[in-house]
Amino acid sequence: MLTRILIILIVLLLLPAWGIDRCWPKRRLRGKRRLIFYIVPLVLSLLMVLTAIDEQYTPEADRHKALLISAALLVIVPQVVLCLFLLLAKGLERRWAKGSVAAIVMGGLSCITVFCAIFYALTAGYRHFVIREATFQSAKLPQAFDGYRIVQLSDLHLGTLHGRTDVVEDIVQRVNALKPDLIVFTGDLVNYRASEADEFMETLSRLKSQDGVVSVMGNHDYAQYFHWASPADSLADIRHLQETQRRMGWKLLLNAHTTIVRGTDTLAVVGVENQGHAPFPALADLPKATQGLSPATFVILLSHDPTHWRDQVEPDTDIPLTLSGHTHGMQLKIGSFSPASWFYKDWGGAYDSQDGQTLYVSLGIGSVLVPFRFGAWPEINLITLRKRSTTSHN
Repeated sequence: MLTRILIILIVLLLLPAWGIDRCWPKRRLRGKRRLIFYIVPLVLSLLMVLTAIDEQYTPEADRHKALLISAALLVIVPQVVLCLFLLLAKGLERRWAKGSVAAIVMGGLSCITVFCAIFYALTAGYRHFVIREATFQSAKLPQAFDGYRIVQLSDLHLGTLHGRTDVVEDIVQRVNALKPDLIVFTGDLVNYRASEADEFMETLSRLKSQDGVVSVMGNHDYAQYFHWASPADSLADIRHLQETQRRMGWKLLLNAHTTIVRGTDTLAVVGVENQGHAPFPALADLPKATQGLSPATFVILLSHDPTHWRDQVEPDTDIPLTLSGHTHGMQLKIGSFSPASWFYKDWGGAYDSQDGQTLYVSLGIGSVLVPFRFGAWPEINLITLRKRSTTSHN
């Protein structure tokens, strides 16, 4: 397995360098330039495979892997961009000399621009926090909850923030400054192990809203990304993470619900366990989670994976609003495009069904392994509920 991984990495890392070497104007790369273009990617690929051999997780080992991946991104992506422009220049060389020169100049400038963008994404993008505001309108909303403000946090992935309690403190302060009526967390508190959350417990326990913090589990919270000695150890880690959330004062919903009362009006927050396509856990039980609720109760569903909405929620229920996360927008967004759209029909923002149901997908506020964010900035979602008049045509 490692041999195959090593071969694939070497090919992927050296292919752009080979393309640049073949297309370099007038003469191929020689001496030190060839050494830089070939040896650096080769060393990076070898180091990444060697660090992957040890499956025993530690924050330090994870940080080393993140640094290597970051270095590879800074080397390989600008090389790919430069290679593409040099290929264009080579194609134009015989027919349009000026066009060939222009392509080379544009290639150099684009290479520098891409390098700077990746450098920003790795060093500052992960804490380029934005407040994403949205309004949800429904004629079914109880009058007492008109103007109710919900802050959604998702995908903290605290393992990636090891040693950066100041970042989490910043998030908490920004959330509390919004003075929400309710805070919801839609899963993926950690990357691999429950212990990743321990250093942030005191900080996260300071999240405050009138109706507290309600949370659900995400796919990373089920201890599936770590090689455990036994299933019992994995289960113990899951229990540890669940208890951690309770000790922080969060109300963890495991296929269950909680109700919020304002006068004579009631709103139910329903939370299911992760429900995703393989290899992600499929543990949601909506009938169990809604058991005992009146059909007239206004429901907000917390479900980590947005695929659950199209698979089961939208076709089989009349739940007005579902809040999800999971996709991160692949941590990359340029304009309205994200590579997440290749894998998820609903990957970021609001989606409406023909029957008036709405799914809201948060791009999340954390990063997996590598603290990289560009365009798909880490977001805090503020959703305001509004009662819509039955005579409104909007």
